Amino acid sequence: MFNKVLVANRGAVAARVVRALRLLGVRSVAVYSEADAAADYVAAADEAYAIGPAPARDSYLNQDRLLEVAAQCGADALHPGYGFLSENAGFARRVEAAGLVFIGPSPRWIEAMGEKTAARALMAKHGMPMAAGSGLLGAEPAEVAAAAARIGYPVLIKPAAGGGGIGMLAAADETALLAAVERSRAMASRSFSNAQVYLEKLMERPRHVEFQMLGDRHGNVRHLFERDCSVQRRHQKVIEEAPAPGVGKAPAMAAEAAAILAQLGYDNIGTVEMLLGADGQFSFLEMNTRLQVEHAVTEMVTGVDLVAAMVRVAAGETLDTVLPAEISVQGHAIEARVYAEDPVRFLPSPGPLNRFRPPAESAALRVETGYREGMAVTPHYDPLLAKVIAHAPTRDGAIAQLSEALAGFEVQGIKTNIAFIQRVLGSEAFRAGAVHTGLATELK
Repeated sequence: MFNKVLVANRGAVAARVVRALRLLGVRSVAVYSEADAAADYVAAADEAYAIGPAPARDSYLNQDRLLEVAAQCGADALHPGYGFLSENAGFARRVEAAGLVFIGPSPRWIEAMGEKTAARALMAKHGMPMAAGSGLLGAEPAEVAAAAARIGYPVLIKPAAGGGGIGMLAAADETALLAAVERSRAMASRSFSNAQVYLEKLMERPRHVEFQMLGDRHGNVRHLFERDCSVQRRHQKVIEEAPAPGVGKAPAMAAEAAAILAQLGYDNIGTVEMLLGADGQFSFLEMNTRLQVEHAVTEMVTGVDLVAAMVRVAAGETLDTVLPAEISVQGHAIEARVYAEDPVRFLPSPGPLNRFRPPAESAALRVETGYREGMAVTPHYDPLLAKVIAHAPTRDGAIAQLSEALAGFEVQGIKTNIAFIQRVLGSEAFRAGAVHTGLATELK
């Protein structure tokens, strides 16, 4: 096991990793920007180092500074959390070259799954079900139009790099297509320094179902069932739950995905994301080679600490020692992402937290946040205020518990999406399990 781990992240993400390291008896090292000097996660870690100004590019994305701190503190491993540099293959290679262990998938897997068209080709070759799509689009309009015609309208334009729904645009005909491709390329270039895009067949009102995977460095891969992440705005998840309601094929699909990743030799944490069409068929969307924001719902229903598991796997343990011999789903868990945002336009709403009183945690209610009353939500980082996760024997019970918890969540000084989440949770469609990726827009 490691002696000391540098946590290359901030806020609730860093706090979550620090908590897991403490349970494992591993010393933790936090890093913080000028904006986060007084954050709780900094005090919770065994050591903490300042790394630069508030903008992420000058602090949390400053690879040189992070590696300097790792050398200075004597860390033998680095955990990237999620977001920031967690899916940066170049950084993972630099960590390894510095003599540290990168706690996550090997750089080759981060790279292989990071370019979406290459990932689609690799997974299709090994039998993963796949929706119609194109390769990387060329510059000529005629070539773009021909690719869309082969797939059939409507189509979805997607950046080949990056994530978070940035640059994803729909087109119903050729006129809309050519304009949308140019917009998508511009957005991708600004956000990911990579303007390449490709096309996928646009599914109407699909469900977004993902499968949690864990591999070791000895050729073993197991799944920890599925999550439904269909409630989204701007292609970004707002409510996630496990298990996915009414998806009888999910266990078989999870086992198939795990078998494919075992054939490939995948290691450490990963999530296979898929769309589920109205015909009941799954189609591969992408694979995220990192811990997911929504990992807590899987932890609540399986009892497995995924952060501790990925640390132990990175330290060389096998899945036989890391995971129970039999993993089963107990009850139902639902997570709501509480954002500092305008609930009408879904735009960030930074400002002071004049009042910030999250619901009290219990064995059945988990709250993860990097904020406390008196702090400010800055425009420098993602506006996620907190994750609230409810666990109950039944789905109805989890919905009721989460709704009650959110009703008691007091926030003043900024706008939040709490009322919007409550509207979704109380809707007839959500309560019936009739979720799809357009539900949030319909209920807005």
